[in-house]
Amino acid sequence: MHNEEHNPESAGSTRFQRARRLIWDALRGRNGSATEGTLTAAILFLAIPMVLEMVMESVFAVVDIFFVSRLGAASVAAVGLTESLMTIVYTVAMGLSIGVTATVARRVGEKNPEAAGAATVQGMILGAAIAGVISVVGVWQAENLLGLMGATEEVIQAGSGYARILLGTNGVILMLFLLNAAFRGAGDAAIAMRVLWLANGLNIILDPLLIFGIGPFPEMGVTGAAVATSIGRGTAVMVQLYTLFRLSDRLRITASHFRVRLSVILRLIKLSATGTFQIFVGMASWVGLVRVIASFGPEALAGYTVAIRIVIFAILPAWGLSNAAATMVGQNMGAGKPDRAEKAAWQSGFIGFTYLASIGVVFLIFAPQLVGLFGIDPVSAGFAVDGLRIVAMGFFFFGHGLTLSAAFNGAGDAWTPTWMNLICFWLIQVPLAWTLAFPVGMGPNGVFTSIAISYGIFAVMSVVLFKRGSWKTKEV
Repeated sequence: MHNEEHNPESAGSTRFQRARRLIWDALRGRNGSATEGTLTAAILFLAIPMVLEMVMESVFAVVDIFFVSRLGAASVAAVGLTESLMTIVYTVAMGLSIGVTATVARRVGEKNPEAAGAATVQGMILGAAIAGVISVVGVWQAENLLGLMGATEEVIQAGSGYARILLGTNGVILMLFLLNAAFRGAGDAAIAMRVLWLANGLNIILDPLLIFGIGPFPEMGVTGAAVATSIGRGTAVMVQLYTLFRLSDRLRITASHFRVRLSVILRLIKLSATGTFQIFVGMASWVGLVRVIASFGPEALAGYTVAIRIVIFAILPAWGLSNAAATMVGQNMGAGKPDRAEKAAWQSGFIGFTYLASIGVVFLIFAPQLVGLFGIDPVSAGFAVDGLRIVAMGFFFFGHGLTLSAAFNGAGDAWTPTWMNLICFWLIQVPLAWTLAFPVGMGPNGVFTSIAISYGIFAVMSVVLFKRGSWKTKEV
């Protein structure tokens, strides 16, 4: 009898074929369901494109620095300070995305595509209104905002154009995040992945052309990096909109959806306000850390900027996995399957732990080689190498924390991870960073140490609170 049980080679071949088929279907966005079938397959179907989407977002985080680092420490510092200012935009975008993903996932789980489309458009309307306010303030006050962040006159001169363009075009960032959140909530993660590929491809091509003035392109310096990024993201948003109107078979919008629906907007605000505050607490803590680092001079700030970009490059794929967990939880709660939702969260958490722990080992061993890719001066590189190795210690815990906090959000329980962020990143991380850097005398390494410690505390809190199960009773 030649069956799989008695023929290991045949069994292995069959497993390989199934894995290949799953990956191919996930990349195409076909034949997957979060609420049916084996749990591992459902998680991977969502996670594969979401992880690849976040890999593309990671590329955004390092490509600009890779090219700008050739312009000197002041330019790198300008990018780092501007990214700190952009935390306002990312906070709003990610906070609104929590509400959009949770709402769309719940409506899709309830088999109500009309309501899912309406929620998507109302999220867009809300995002556009907020983006308009940020654009006006950002373009008008770019130089003063950099000064408030501790930038020297040299850094302001190098980076004011970069800051003005990124803040002025923040609307494309908001739309990119919001629409991808809607696609993810509908289980159509492959579309979100593809538009990030497009945006990054354009950014990678245009960055050197506009920064260094290659061929017919003008030499714009660090400002060129902002122009390249905005063009790439803007093109991706146009593709998203065309897909929603014409191509998507999971989530579709029509002109009738663009009528303002206050009830839907208020529901999104209720979910997103908490989510926005949650993200603000987590991301604004980076502003506090940058303010501490800036006290040690441009070299320390440049080293911090490179190290954190590499850290973000590693974390964002894990964030993609956590997005998969949020969709799994949201759709299964909508389908009345809380036990499946819980199992999906734990299984995703273990995968996230395995991934980030492995990355931590890589950082500990190969930090000098990774930092060396950016070509910064030796003093800045020394700060970056030390920082990368210290933060890596926190990676051995953070995988579970990141995934379970997203699972809370997917269930509509945005307050629990909000309190976790507040405690870990403001009440602990920022004061600890200042204490270790100055009174204790660790300097910039004290800031990196505070990051690693807060990651560990965040993970422990996530596990304890998720086990309590109160998230199963939330309404969306």
